[in-house]
Amino acid sequence: MQSSPYNFDQCPPRSGFGSLKWDKYADREILPLWVADMDFETAPEIIRGLQARLDHGVFGYTIPHQEPIAAVLDYLQTRHQYTAQAEWLHFLPGLVPAINLCCRAFAQADESIMTATPVYPPFIQAPDFAQRKLISVPLCLENDRWTLDFEAMEAQIETTTRVFILCNPHNPVGRVYDRDELLRLAAFCERHDLILISDEIHCDLILDRDCQHIMSARLDPGLAARTVTLMAPSKTYNLPGLACAYSIIESHQLRRRFSQTLRGIITEVNCFGYAGCQAAYQHGETWRQALLSYLRGNYAYLQQFLTERLPEIQFRPMQATYLAWLDVSRLGLDKPAAFFEAAGVGLSDGTPFGAQQHLRLNFGCPRARLVAALERMESALARKS
Repeated sequence: MQSSPYNFDQCPPRSGFGSLKWDKYADREILPLWVADMDFETAPEIIRGLQARLDHGVFGYTIPHQEPIAAVLDYLQTRHQYTAQAEWLHFLPGLVPAINLCCRAFAQADESIMTATPVYPPFIQAPDFAQRKLISVPLCLENDRWTLDFEAMEAQIETTTRVFILCNPHNPVGRVYDRDELLRLAAFCERHDLILISDEIHCDLILDRDCQHIMSARLDPGLAARTVTLMAPSKTYNLPGLACAYSIIESHQLRRRFSQTLRGIITEVNCFGYAGCQAAYQHGETWRQALLSYLRGNYAYLQQFLTERLPEIQFRPMQATYLAWLDVSRLGLDKPAAFFEAAGVGLSDGTPFGAQQHLRLNFGCPRARLVAALERMESALARKS
């Protein structure tokens, strides 16, 4: 199973380290396949970068500086063919605060914000936290493929709508939007004078070799002028605990509005966040390719297991992320997440994503753990029937 120099089959125990994912089920025999962090050790090349920063021994306030900035700019150019400038970047302690701040910066209290569901819960929560109206438009299925429902978007948009929040690749359905879809979205944003908040945090976790992620800001100069791109190395390299993300904003006017909203709220990114980001982008590519190979194997196993042994769970093909979106409406369960939790498998309830009778399963874990979880799910359903 293991053909790379990195061993994804062996992961260190995470209990007792304050892990959100694992300590939720402390002292309970439950396999956690819920929140979006992986169980794998990060790349040893990144660990060496963090160790070098640790060896310095002084951990004072840290500002964006030449090395991580250069690493991000080179990454954007090399990986995504996007030429950015240093002044377009703003480093942040995470994408969730960034999304919340964008809701405040680009819409007023009497204005609305649109997004497509099911989606990562902070997209749904952030407008409410900012006392802005949320317009939630369900994705639609075309040829068994999730896509944006542009007709519904046109029908539901209001004259006071100011922002569209895009998730690409889309968490939780795993879609990578293609050029035609993004061009339609660009036209929609132009027609209604919307700011596009484009969360692209999963863009380097493309499972489908026939897909290519296209940055929204690279697609069209007009769209770039109204886009706030949000990115981070955290999902790809399993570094969410280092709390380092960044925004890319070409428009000087939008940058000013964003920066003014941040004042007194967002503090400096910690020094290890910068060090991890720099090391990931400069030295993590070999590990990333090995990770993708392993995740593709997990995805293939999951897909085959559900098809052959749990066909009543609908699982549509996905193109990216390590987060599987499961339609369990045929199972006849009042509370699906609680049912499988009682069977020893911790999954994300679909309700906060905007879709009842769905579950999200994180397969960013050793194959044996995935196998054990699926077998527990199978056994629980067999007992039920």
